[in-house]
Amino acid sequence: MRPLPEADPGRPPLTSPAAFMWWQTKRQWGVLVGAVIVGIIGAVCQAAVPFVLGRAIDGGLEHGLSPSLLRWCLILAGIGVVSLFTGAFGHRLDVVNWLRASLNTSQLIGHHVASTGSAITRELPTGEVVATVASDALRLGEIYAQAARLLGGLVTYILVAVVLLQSSVSLGVAVLIGLPVVAAVLALLVRPLQRRQAIQREAAGRLTTLGADTVSGLRILRGIGGEEVFAGRYREQSQKVRAAGTAVAQTQSTLDALQTLLPGLFLAGVVWYGAHLALAGEITPGQLVTFYGYAAYLTQPLRAATQAVQSGTRAVVASRKIIKVLQVTHDVPDTGTEAAPPAGSELSDSDSGLVAHPGQFLAVVSADPDASAEILARMARQHDTADGAEKAGDVRWGERLLTDVPLAQVRERIVLSEATPALFTGPLTEELDTRERADRADLESALATSDAGDVLDSIPDGLDGTMTEKGRSLSGGQRQRVALARALLTEAEILLLVEPTSAVDAHTEARIAANLTRARAGRTTVVVSASPLVLDQVDEVAFVSDGRVEVRGGHRALLEMADAGHPGALAYRNVVSRATAEQEVAR
Repeated sequence: MRPLPEADPGRPPLTSPAAFMWWQTKRQWGVLVGAVIVGIIGAVCQAAVPFVLGRAIDGGLEHGLSPSLLRWCLILAGIGVVSLFTGAFGHRLDVVNWLRASLNTSQLIGHHVASTGSAITRELPTGEVVATVASDALRLGEIYAQAARLLGGLVTYILVAVVLLQSSVSLGVAVLIGLPVVAAVLALLVRPLQRRQAIQREAAGRLTTLGADTVSGLRILRGIGGEEVFAGRYREQSQKVRAAGTAVAQTQSTLDALQTLLPGLFLAGVVWYGAHLALAGEITPGQLVTFYGYAAYLTQPLRAATQAVQSGTRAVVASRKIIKVLQVTHDVPDTGTEAAPPAGSELSDSDSGLVAHPGQFLAVVSADPDASAEILARMARQHDTADGAEKAGDVRWGERLLTDVPLAQVRERIVLSEATPALFTGPLTEELDTRERADRADLESALATSDAGDVLDSIPDGLDGTMTEKGRSLSGGQRQRVALARALLTEAEILLLVEPTSAVDAHTEARIAANLTRARAGRTTVVVSASPLVLDQVDEVAFVSDGRVEVRGGHRALLEMADAGHPGALAYRNVVSRATAEQEVAR
């Protein structure tokens, strides 16, 4: 039994639900085979009970209390003991199979979503992805949990067929043909059940998406008085889910009712026909009990088969949804095969002309901050969109194209912290130490550098406390400083920061800028900012206009060039002056 989660969830085929489920079967074949073997042993023991009981009754009626009767009773007791252990151990293996398939699929989706990043949300609604993990993965696991009962029932069905035909051909044929007929009637409901389950799954995914959107934007909705409108939309969609669920329940209830009624009618027919044969002397009373026991027992494999069909139907629907998520490709293909350049290599973007020299603290300023952020995103290879792979290919890291270096090495050594901080629920230490290699002193040092000491007062238990969803208990400035501390703890060789101090006051911004200069000494740091408090601390400023670096130099040197009438420096001074005025108004 392997521990969960696994180190590598694998790479499944995405051609069809059958291929996906067969791939998962091969991944857990050991425990699955063990469950099937135990299930077959348990099923054979249960099937042997009517046979042994019939022999015991015939022996008792013929010889009375004899050693033969005692022997059959001991055999019956032994079968009960074996059934006890196979039932307990088999259930454990069934649960393990369910967990292995479900959790491996959840892990697979989680890894894929984490690696594809924003591409997944562009292709699919958030609620659809959440429903895939919360519901579809569990549905997929059910079919593996029922595999042992299904195959065990199939094996015993064959064994029972041999025994029945040897005892009475007519009654055996009636039993063995009647049950498949009952199963065929029940199978007629499978296709409408599958169709209605697919409709319900689609409606539930849309409801989850709508709920997530409404909750995340509740504050804005209250501000514009739109709560009732969105609540109405949610009610409308929930009613669609309810209606779809009712349709599924109607078909399911019909199937469940027939699953009880038809085998019951069949069993009554077997008893009537068997009693007729017993009265005619064609079978013994013990054989009648045996036939009744087999007819009653064979309803269990029938029920297992029906449940397997239901679970298989749900698993096919779930697999289609899972495959749809896994088919979303990253907009940054990992095609690199060359080793990353040695430490201390410069990072350059030929499209904009921006060059980050080793160990330099560089600021990027533009009249359009989004243009500056786009350059840094390109230099971190966060995406290959915009003008396509040509732009990503224009970025060089040392002597190599950035696209020629494996993404794992790029992500390890080049880190981008974007303007809008994304925080997650969980322990604050895990939120900060994403690479799991910092000790408590490192955490405290990073928080001090980002001037985020007050965050520890806002979170109960400080570093040992838990971050609320999206850091809702923190102010905008606190969230920004936590994100900065998190970026610093990566110890990245090249750190790219986009507006890391836009939500803090001037005094805090000045302290952070000075702290960053000391903390990142000797390592390459690029920051997008138009704040003079930050620009006064950096080694050099690059002013970008129309997507190209127009002028470079120290902050004060550029201001002196502006006084001398340099066109690019004049544009730089205007941007910095305007940004300063906007910050003063905002603060």
